[in-house]
Amino acid sequence: MQFSFTRRALPAAILVAALSACSSADSKPSVPEGDTLSMAVLETTDLHSNLKSYDYYKTADDIKVGLERTASLISAARKEFGNTLLVDNGDTIQGTPLADYEALVAPPACTDTLTQYKAMNAVGYDIATLGNHEFNYGLDFLYQVTGKKHNYQGKERTCKGPDFPLVLANVYDATTKANIYDPWKILSREYVDAQGVKRTIRIGVIGFAPPGILEWDKRWLDGKLTVEGAKLSAAKYVPEIRKAGADVIVALVHGGISVGSDGNDENPVYGVAGVPGIDAIVAGHSHLSFPGTAYKADDIDNTKGLIKGVPVVQGGFWGSSLGVIRLKLVYQGGKWVVDAGKSQSEVRNIAKTVNGATSALVDQDPTVAGVIKSAHEATLAYVNTAIGNTELRLSSFLSQVGDTAAIELLNAAQADYVSQYVKTNLPQYKDLPVLSAQAPFKGGYAGATDYTDVAVGPLSIRSAADLYLYSNTIYAVKIKGRSLKGWLENSAQQFNQIDPSKTTSQDLLNASFKVYNYDIIDGVTYEFDLTQPVGSRVVNLQYKGVAVSDTQEFIVATNNYRASGITNPSTYKWITPTDVEVLLASPDANRDVVINYVKAQKTVTAAAFTPNQNWRFKPLPGLAGKVVFRSAPAAKDVLSAEKIGNVTLDDATPDANGLVSYRIDLSK
Repeated sequence: MQFSFTRRALPAAILVAALSACSSADSKPSVPEGDTLSMAVLETTDLHSNLKSYDYYKTADDIKVGLERTASLISAARKEFGNTLLVDNGDTIQGTPLADYEALVAPPACTDTLTQYKAMNAVGYDIATLGNHEFNYGLDFLYQVTGKKHNYQGKERTCKGPDFPLVLANVYDATTKANIYDPWKILSREYVDAQGVKRTIRIGVIGFAPPGILEWDKRWLDGKLTVEGAKLSAAKYVPEIRKAGADVIVALVHGGISVGSDGNDENPVYGVAGVPGIDAIVAGHSHLSFPGTAYKADDIDNTKGLIKGVPVVQGGFWGSSLGVIRLKLVYQGGKWVVDAGKSQSEVRNIAKTVNGATSALVDQDPTVAGVIKSAHEATLAYVNTAIGNTELRLSSFLSQVGDTAAIELLNAAQADYVSQYVKTNLPQYKDLPVLSAQAPFKGGYAGATDYTDVAVGPLSIRSAADLYLYSNTIYAVKIKGRSLKGWLENSAQQFNQIDPSKTTSQDLLNASFKVYNYDIIDGVTYEFDLTQPVGSRVVNLQYKGVAVSDTQEFIVATNNYRASGITNPSTYKWITPTDVEVLLASPDANRDVVINYVKAQKTVTAAAFTPNQNWRFKPLPGLAGKVVFRSAPAAKDVLSAEKIGNVTLDDATPDANGLVSYRIDLSK
């Protein structure tokens, strides 16, 4: 509709009075030099679709996680600080059976909003960025649920996304060279200063994802996207944001803190903090907390939460915590300036664990609970679908220290799938041995409940999801013997080097090594010599009792994440990339392969799946002191069934995460 106005002459006095009134109404009070204003940046990161305080694998409440409880911390912080900005740092839409159900089983209509974003809309997020796991379901799904215009089945469409904007500065369309999302946004907010006067603050927000997305989700992204390092992008865009009038610049970095980082790697926060013009950084990806995790560097203040003088916070994972940066702004020289020396970062938790007992610090926010109710109930019905039975307890309590039935089952399922594929589609490779590589995805990182544990009896889809945590797809690679050994050398980084002559206690497990990178390869036998440094630990690698030669070829069943990653020499230092060839890049999910295998078996029998002990630690005779590791108290209950005879309970006193100490006798 158009409106037309006829200009009429007005008496001069009336015109002057009208203009005066407009000027008075529209003007803002001038800001006096030295005026101060406080604001708080509130951060969630790595929510991984943990909306409800619930464990879908155990179908039980879990008060240690869930946005419905984080939302209560957010409400309290808004009341406390008044001037707040709520941001999310990515790895948001993937990670639970609820997320998989909505992405793979019952996707939302184009006109509907993803449940994750419905909950975040209800909480009132201001802005967010994307992490690596946003790309796990492919670009069509991502673009749909984030409301990005895209071509779908030959037609352009724009679907319903979140109510808040998304920013991502370092990921580009490979064809058009354009950013796939806005690299940055400026948000205008009316904040109240120390005198109680409203001031307009313009906040520039920029976001970054890890460069590794091209490797980790190659099946979806190869040839479609390009990525540059966070520091490179920040150096390009931060001056642009400041020129556009931002008073404050906040960087949402989906990456962790690695001292010495150049700012362009997977954990770039240390390097990005050196980019002039950034006033605050929220970190993530590594599932650590800052302040809370102590980093050894002269330019890191682990108490105030400063890196190179820049306020930084990293608010945990799964909704377990809220990151808070309190910023002090001072009006100097005609502009607002952040006084970093008066800032303070902190991490606020939704629960606490003391001596293995966990108690909630906040209640659920009923707003979030109401929004997610229907999706939660649909997910429960889905995950409880029956698929078979098991005669064995399938757990990962001891999968880092010995062969276990859970790994036996997963490797058997993968090997069976690939063997059938080779027989039907790759007869030229029919004489090559088919092996399988599988990691224990859950190893106690989040405490005593963070282990796979499937009871004897009926198996369901949730059992399979507990066994196979991620939404990977099954791949197979052809590999030479020397690089097969190199693959195992990479796994051996999970262990600390052991000195047999040392009389004091030694920790077996390397706390910095991620358990999902610890691949156990079935179909060969091997030992780890823990007296040796990393890169020289795999000994007695054999196939059917004969030493594996450097040029001997194998086919290994694995997943897309690993198949794409093992040729990266910066991560897999002992693999020769030319020794590896992808033979199968299947669209079938590893979890579905496990489900179909169990359905075909009907029962996971003790006769077929009791651990075959194909790997072990090379015995260290004369070991002087004890070697220990931590696991859940329940690990002692499966020692006999897993046939692990060299492990005993060392100290039953639980630590802050509910884990207890076990002793492993490496002399046997």
